[in-house]
Amino acid sequence: MMKKWFTRKLSLTLPIAFTFVLVSCFFGAPDSDAQNKVPTTTNTASNLTKTLPTLKLSDPLPANLFVELAKAVNPAVVNISTSVIPQGRQGYQRDPMLEMLEQFYGRKMAPDFTPGKPQRMGLGTGFIIREDGLIITNNHVIQGADLIEVQVSEGDSKPYKATVIGSDLRTDIALIKIVPKEKLVVASLGSSADVEVGEWVAAFGNPYGHGHSMTKGIISSKGRAIEEINKIPLLQTDASINPGNSGGPLVNSKGQVIGVNSAIDARAQGIGFAIPIDEVKTIIPQLEQRGSIRKGFLGINPGDLDDQAASYLGLDEHRGSVVMGIGDGPGRKGGLKIYDVITEVDGKKIKHSTDLVDTISDIEPGKKVKLKIIRNEKPQTLTVTIGERPSERPTQVAYTEPKKYSGQKAPFNLGFVVADLTDDIRKEWKITAEVNKPIVIETERNSAASRQGIRTGDLILEINKTEIKSAKDVLKNLKKGTNTLKVARPSGVSMLEVEVR
Repeated sequence: MMKKWFTRKLSLTLPIAFTFVLVSCFFGAPDSDAQNKVPTTTNTASNLTKTLPTLKLSDPLPANLFVELAKAVNPAVVNISTSVIPQGRQGYQRDPMLEMLEQFYGRKMAPDFTPGKPQRMGLGTGFIIREDGLIITNNHVIQGADLIEVQVSEGDSKPYKATVIGSDLRTDIALIKIVPKEKLVVASLGSSADVEVGEWVAAFGNPYGHGHSMTKGIISSKGRAIEEINKIPLLQTDASINPGNSGGPLVNSKGQVIGVNSAIDARAQGIGFAIPIDEVKTIIPQLEQRGSIRKGFLGINPGDLDDQAASYLGLDEHRGSVVMGIGDGPGRKGGLKIYDVITEVDGKKIKHSTDLVDTISDIEPGKKVKLKIIRNEKPQTLTVTIGERPSERPTQVAYTEPKKYSGQKAPFNLGFVVADLTDDIRKEWKITAEVNKPIVIETERNSAASRQGIRTGDLILEINKTEIKSAKDVLKNLKKGTNTLKVARPSGVSMLEVEVR
């Protein structure tokens, strides 16, 4: 199973270890989407770049280079803060341990979810690319926010309210717009294609709320592919990038933006990443005109195979992606079924679910493609017409207390309870009607089941290579000794070895 080393939200009160962090500051709040579009102008990326005086390569760097860079770039950098307006959380209670810690430290450790009252969600950065207030930032900075406020200069007592013009999840780029009282200073967009490893750069941003901060370093590497973070290979720099820098500009010694600060590797110091500006410039027109990027779409929920499941199917590093859910879209019309493993798209081998999403996204909607799949351990080929992905608009879900369900205890004191699917269980675990497998509804703490990897919510597909259709089948097929369980989870399909004594 592909490791998830990164997170999109970072609480200032939580430790960070062994993770990539997308570097806006978040304070933990539910997602919602109440952003209203505003009319946009017809300007495109072609008129966004202004030319600044350039240095000759043979010239030594001036002693005051970074002083001049700060003067030139900071006026185009903005501080962004986001808030949510909770619409009610049924059954929500604050953790009494948090209240005790708040009394001890004398400050809030988490927001109060008061319906209708804005709650601070996070901090980030952006930079102005047009005099009328068009701003580039990261998608994860503004995703789920009800209120976006922009501070153009440190002395501003009243921030501007911003609206979202367009955003894209996989490239992690968003365009927002403010309505300024006067023309704004614009950042100069350079070219990331001309960047060389070892050249000086400066990163600008709003780290931990310290607005209009600047750090310096060099380009450490180009084309750093980290698929978990971004479909675009990234620039790596040792310029200090911290939570809150997300969406800020990475500039070269000419004062030109060559990247958009996006993430840090929290396992080490001096490893930051930026989205190359050339890639950003290509998507600006679509984001401004359509609000999103036109992408291919299969209409499935993809998952991954763990090591054991991949080995069971005889797959190498190109493990493919499992169909974990399927809607009434192109995939279903083309013959895909739940738990099919897609291994190739038009001859391109698929490594995992993220690879599948990126591959399909890059295909022009309306094109017919051949999918190689494995179904019931046998290879097949399907022809599917790619659709167009609908707009990605997250919705807020009210909190509800989980229900108690009845089921059957597994034998041999394994410590889990399994049940057949009901309408209530399907609704709670978001299981589609075509899935008819028993589900683990309870696991005892420190039981044999929990120690050997069985989780609440697992759908049991097979036991010892025998297809499982009901909870009774689970009880009947478990035996003393080693049992091999094939289970489905939201993340994909796993094979478990369960020892019964």
